[in-house]
Amino acid sequence: MTLPAGNQEGKSRIPSFKDLEVWKKAMKLVERVYALTRSYPPDERFGLTAESRKTSRSVPSNIAEGKMRYSQKEYHHFVSIAHGSPGELHTQILIGGGLGYLSVTDVESIEPEIEEVGRMLRGLMRSLA
Repeated sequence: MTLPAGNQEGKSRIPSFKDLEVWKKAMKLVERVYALTRSYPPDERFGLTAESRKTSRSVPSNIAEGKMRYSQKEYHHFVSIAHGSPGELHTQILIGGGLGYLSVTDVESIEPEIEEVGRMLRGLMRSLA
């Protein structure tokens, strides 16, 4: 399929969002968040558990949605949205630790993963600007 003239600016050498290293790392982060939040109490099912999981899913989801857009401007916009989620997720993880739902070790083990995804998203945003 050929895109209409003028709409090919969002296409890059990377053919699919699934080929992006940041998307792969974000998907691994989703798996980690799901595993960690399994230990949350049942009364958090619709609270912190659901919110943390949703926030983690938003990172790879927004990367994928942006990559599928036709323009680089739209792609950048969705990566920018994705870039806000690691800060939100980090806060939710700290809340889980502060409430005693996660151990200090759990919190300390996931923090570098969250920070790495954030750095990678900043790099992707710079490459799209």
